[in-house]
Amino acid sequence: MPMAAPLPDLTGLSLAEIARLAAEAKLPPVESWNPAHCGDSEMRIARDGTWFHQGSPIGRMPMVKLFSTILRREPDGSYVLVTPVEKLDIQVDDAPFVAVEVKSEGEGQARRLAFRLNTGDLVVAGPDHPLRFEEKADGPHPYLLVRKGLEALVARPVYYELANAALDEGDTPPGLWSDGMFFPVA
Repeated sequence: MPMAAPLPDLTGLSLAEIARLAAEAKLPPVESWNPAHCGDSEMRIARDGTWFHQGSPIGRMPMVKLFSTILRREPDGSYVLVTPVEKLDIQVDDAPFVAVEVKSEGEGQARRLAFRLNTGDLVVAGPDHPLRFEEKADGPHPYLLVRKGLEALVARPVYYELANAALDEGDTPPGLWSDGMFFPVA
């Protein structure tokens, strides 16, 4: 299967172009596949987004990207890799994706935030892809809903960009708008 060409840097794209690219992304219909459980994939996604197989990092990004398209979260909160004929468990340390870059366009209620994930996928925050902030012992952990129960942990440098933008906006509580939705920044 041919792999798509790498996406250009977010700084060279408008939010409209990013939203179009995100909408054009075609994913397999994993929600409609219900094969028998076949065991453990012996794979793990670390908190930093690194994928491992049998304890060794998977160094081929096209392979990681392919696996990420067949990842599904089960109703019990576990994660599986699923195809039409098999379902295998996969361990996820925190979130299966990491938001590694953000582009902001506009201000206040007209703002839109687009994120690039560690897999190269693009997601525009909004009603279908909300941001949430979870307070943990080591500080706030921001998450972006990617698709049907799968979230991206927002990388710390990206979180700092969001927090600075929220403070600059001057809202109380501090937060950011994206695609018509307000997200308080914890």
